[in-house]
Amino acid sequence: MQTPWADAPPDPLGEALHHLRLSGTFYCRSELTAPWGLTIPPIPDHLWIHVVTAGGCRLETVGAAPVPLRAGDVVLLPHGEGHRLRSGPDTIAPSVMDLPHTMATDRYAVLHHGSGGEATTLICGAVRVDTPGARDLLDLLPPLLHVDASPRTEWIEATLRLVAAEARELRPGGEAVLTRLADVLVIQVVRSWLDTDPAARTGWLGALADPRIGRAIALIHRDPARAWTVASLAAQVPMSRSAFAARFTALVGEPVLAYLTRRRMHLALDRLRAGAGVAEVAGGLGYRSEAAFGRAFARVVGATPGAVRRGALTTRRP
Repeated sequence: MQTPWADAPPDPLGEALHHLRLSGTFYCRSELTAPWGLTIPPIPDHLWIHVVTAGGCRLETVGAAPVPLRAGDVVLLPHGEGHRLRSGPDTIAPSVMDLPHTMATDRYAVLHHGSGGEATTLICGAVRVDTPGARDLLDLLPPLLHVDASPRTEWIEATLRLVAAEARELRPGGEAVLTRLADVLVIQVVRSWLDTDPAARTGWLGALADPRIGRAIALIHRDPARAWTVASLAAQVPMSRSAFAARFTALVGEPVLAYLTRRRMHLALDRLRAGAGVAEVAGGLGYRSEAAFGRAFARVVGATPGAVRRGALTTRRP
């Protein structure tokens, strides 16, 4: 006999990472010789990823101790904050935007910089975060994720070799491949952090790891249009209604139905931006009337569905 949760997703955390989709990737391979320094500007709605493929350097962010990096290390700055990379504490660090680059493609550049000393090679990526699901997850991450060189990073290095090859060869569909590889890189770093840092299992991420609340979240993500209630989700886990409601709020930080509504509205925002009609989106997310959908959307997003769709269509016109 099957339990009530027999069909629930077995890996709610993995399912959340599945929805971490990114876009607008730009890569740069930097060939650097000491002494050298680079100032990386902040970019809103982006994240930075850096991989040291040879040599070493230090990464400096505001209000934190410098982080030494060596070959094989990977760092992710999920919030796109400005920072410095340099060979030593006193080296001049001009803005990377002011240094000459050789453009291999419109999304891949090569930078040569430094004074002829010890060599360091970096591969850096700027990735736009433009889906609500991705932002929800990245907002929970610390300002910097550092993955030390280890057997785990071999997968990351292999992915980066694919990035470099794809950027050089300019094959059809290369931009889409680079974007998907960026997804893979970021997920690899986040997954490594989840595996090794106890702080990763707090808040919403901790809720995903909870055997019952994590499954409930995964059920919502799998079928957001279903007419879920607190009682029906509690039965799927299984827990009593009151215990489930209390535990969900304690771990996630908001009541279960508020979470469900916010998840639906984030999906609606993506679909409206893609040009879907308001009635189509409302029906696809389980709303029987556009009016009820519109009220929920405006409350969560702060704009009407029609305004978002009109803006998306205007943007899409040539």
